Amino acid sequence: MIGRIIGALVGREMGRRDGRGGVKGAAMGWVAGSVMRRMGPLGMILGGGYAAKKAYDRRKVDKVRRGY
Repeated sequence: MIGRIIGALVGREMGRRDGRGGVKGAAMGWVAGSVMRRMGPLGMILGGGYAAKKAYDRRKVDKVRRGY
């Protein structure tokens, strides 16, 4: 279950990369989730790290835009 959640987060971040998201992001998330499950715990760590880094970068940009 955790793997599916991480796969969804990775798919969302990959879909946001081109700005459109939608079906393409969902498909990439499904593929990324499958690959991460095949890699085992290392895949989950890498996928979770990717999603966390993207969220951290987005938050940092938002802070700069607001002027905090």
